[in-house]
Amino acid sequence: MKEEDKLRYSCLVEFLGKALGSDTEIVLHDIDEDSNSILAIANGHISNRKIGAPITDLALKFIVDKEYEKRDYVCNYTGKSKGDKIIKSSTFFLKDNNKKLIGLLCINQDKSKYLEISKDILNLAKIFDANEEIKNLSNELSPLNLATHTENFADSVSEMTYDILHEFVDLTNIPPERMTQDEKLIIIDKLNQRGVFMLKGAVTEVAKQLHSSEASIYRYLGKINKK
Repeated sequence: MKEEDKLRYSCLVEFLGKALGSDTEIVLHDIDEDSNSILAIANGHISNRKIGAPITDLALKFIVDKEYEKRDYVCNYTGKSKGDKIIKSSTFFLKDNNKKLIGLLCINQDKSKYLEISKDILNLAKIFDANEEIKNLSNELSPLNLATHTENFADSVSEMTYDILHEFVDLTNIPPERMTQDEKLIIIDKLNQRGVFMLKGAVTEVAKQLHSSEASIYRYLGKINKK
């Protein structure tokens, strides 16, 4: 992202953060080959992230799937962050004059307190099952049917790779040192499909967590790319 774009969008982040209030987090992600990290953030207490934190796993999915070529934005998908906060999110794809993706502007609204208030009111009224109503509210459909996706709001590349890696394998039951090369190759392939290796430092972190050398990870990636 060019410097003038960074200044312009960072100012917008600050403005939206103040205009929309403390229950709404505004995040600017810089998209390039070496970063894909947070460039500016307002109300970061929503996800406990700071400048320099990595892009989320769901945002990586948007990039890998090239959603930005099909639409300009994705609105009102819901998920849970750390502490089981119900978050309603929207992402706007920032593009240059050549339609190349240069960044993401994300809005994350913490709906937890409002859902709890709704639950208390419904329980007080005893009209119907409040728990079922809360479930329906938190499963609001989105254009990409992402309502039930649990988005990882990690504050480091290490945490991000750990979260995604453990979606595929329980390392406590299957120690990395006992895995075969083919098993590790399958895991690396899945991580690659999720865009993990777009994150700066991801190779180092995956190598640590799989008890492999960085050279081995690059070798696995080479085999995958050849296929």
